[in-house]
Amino acid sequence: MAGGKESPRQKMIGMMYLVLTALLALQVSSAIMEKFKFLDDSLQFANANADESNTKIERNIEKVVTEGGSKPKDVAVLNKAKAVRKEAEEIKKYIDDLRAKIIKETGGYEDDNPKGMYKGAKEETQVEVMMVGPSKNGLGYKLKEEMNKFSDDLFAVTGVKYPHIALDAKDDSRISSADQKRKDFSELNFAQTPMVASMAVLSNMEAEVLKQETDALGRLAGEIGADEIKFDNIYAMYKADSRVVAAGTKYHAELFLTASSSTLKPTVKVNGSAIKVDGNAGIYEITASPGGYDKDGNSKRTFKGEVTIKNKGKDTTFTINGEYVVARPVISVQSASVSALYRNCGNELNIQVPALGSTYNPSFSASGAQVITGAQKGLVTIVPASSSQKVSINVSSGGNAIGSQEFAVRGIPKPTVEALAGGVPVNEKTGMACPSSIQMKVVPDESFKTFLPKDARYRVTQWDCILVRGKRPVATKNLTSDMANLSDFKGVALPGDRILIEVKKIVRKNFQNVDEEVNMGSIIKNVPLI
Repeated sequence: MAGGKESPRQKMIGMMYLVLTALLALQVSSAIMEKFKFLDDSLQFANANADESNTKIERNIEKVVTEGGSKPKDVAVLNKAKAVRKEAEEIKKYIDDLRAKIIKETGGYEDDNPKGMYKGAKEETQVEVMMVGPSKNGLGYKLKEEMNKFSDDLFAVTGVKYPHIALDAKDDSRISSADQKRKDFSELNFAQTPMVASMAVLSNMEAEVLKQETDALGRLAGEIGADEIKFDNIYAMYKADSRVVAAGTKYHAELFLTASSSTLKPTVKVNGSAIKVDGNAGIYEITASPGGYDKDGNSKRTFKGEVTIKNKGKDTTFTINGEYVVARPVISVQSASVSALYRNCGNELNIQVPALGSTYNPSFSASGAQVITGAQKGLVTIVPASSSQKVSINVSSGGNAIGSQEFAVRGIPKPTVEALAGGVPVNEKTGMACPSSIQMKVVPDESFKTFLPKDARYRVTQWDCILVRGKRPVATKNLTSDMANLSDFKGVALPGDRILIEVKKIVRKNFQNVDEEVNMGSIIKNVPLI
């Protein structure tokens, strides 16, 4: 059958064809002739049975159509079945007439017994002249044309594409010999071939016709439920309460057999809507929507399935009540600062939903914050806006909403400013000798620096350093870098003088390497000189 499983009878005919090709390769002898005749008789017997079976299929289709009230749709199927039978009868008659012609031209039967051996069983030349011809114009070429026209006509009637039966050697995958591959259909089957072998070839051709006829009628019978339901696919399956069990708990499963029929073409609906059918199975696939969770985070869902088949011309529907549970996904957020997010900073989060496993394909959005997606699955940087007090992060997977997580937003803690001389803080309390240089250092809040080191980078970009005597400035430096050279101060400084430091501008470099001014007002430091 085209694209389907072969019946035992069809498998037997295929085996006979292999025997036939093997015999053709052997030396011709009386014993070989008898084997060809035996093979031909066996094929004829099998063909007669197949023809009788096809007649029963046609009658069964007609019976179901009549009992079903001769609905126009069913009558159309019956007409197609009759057309298939007509096409098949015509090509089988053509083959039978050709058989009769070859038998007559080669001398008929021994003792005029139609069940006996052919008189010209070993005749090769006469068969070749008839079937191949002196200039490739023999009856074999017309036979090829008629045979393949039959397969094409079946397609026109049923819409199913059937392979051509009569093939040249180059198109026949069963032929492997390089010498044979050069032959056309007539040469391959009838050139230098004993008459009795040609008879077996024609019987095999008729068997192929019957094979395609059986398939076509079976398909038509299936359309109106006139075919017998045979459960030819049997499987072992199991049903478990759950695929996941905790250690120390019981795992429960039921093992059983189930069967399906390759001839059935069911229609399947879920909740009243038709779904895709693959083979015998309807494929129900949806994305589980969130909501309706109970206190344990589970939401029970149900669906109603309907599987409808044609059985004895009538629709038979089987119903299924399905149930599944949607578990609320747990959003796991990992961060050094997970309780609250820092304003205007790149808060790096690792957001995972373990329940989704490998299907997790996240996307994120947020209210009151900028979202920057990271290079790895689940990594995201959240930048709360300067005015935000709270941020809500929305998590989706594959375009489906999973849930949201809310965070408080806190401001960046103020850093402290230190003046260093020789790498140590200046002594503002008891004083010190005039240093050769002073460096300004901004020290971030320790906790903030630990959580977001890329956002805790500060420097002084504008400050004044003044040597003061009494109330009068002696020398002034206006600086834009963190280091001040005070060698000129040191040359004129006297005990009792002081160094006045006024920090005017501090900037913070954020995680994107953008400078942001820090509003700390004016910072004053006085260093007494001794």
